[in-house]
Order: sequence, then structure tokens, then C-alpha cells
Amino acid sequence: MTITYDPNTDTLTVILKPGPVAGSDEAKPSVPLDYDKAGDLVSLEILDASKRMPDFDTIQFRVAV
Repeated sequence: MTITYDPNTDTLTVILKPGPVAGSDEAKPSVPLDYDKAGDLVSLEILDASKRMPDFDTIQFRVAV
């Protein structure tokens, strides 16, 4: 998994699985979801991330046990 924030576009991108995107839709306005040809979610973006996620600059990753 790769999480990238681009301050030039104010976009947070989460890539779950690298590979080609076969289709996209929006779960909510400004939150596009990308799918592979099998229909699996491969990535998502959060547009205007700094407005939607005030603490996005302190992302934490945890594995539930």
C-alpha cells in the first residue's frame, strides 16, 4: 500500500494494489475510486484533502491484532 499527499493539487492518494485501472466511480463527491478489470478496488483519491481531513499530515498506520 502506498499513501501519497500532493500539496500542489491538495490530493491524498491511496494505492492498494498496483496495476492498470479498468474503471472508476465516485463514492462521494471528490472521492474517486479506481477498480481493476476484476472489479477489485485498487486505489482511491481524496480531492481537497486538507479541507476534508484536517489532520491528514499525521497519518497513522496500524495493524489490528
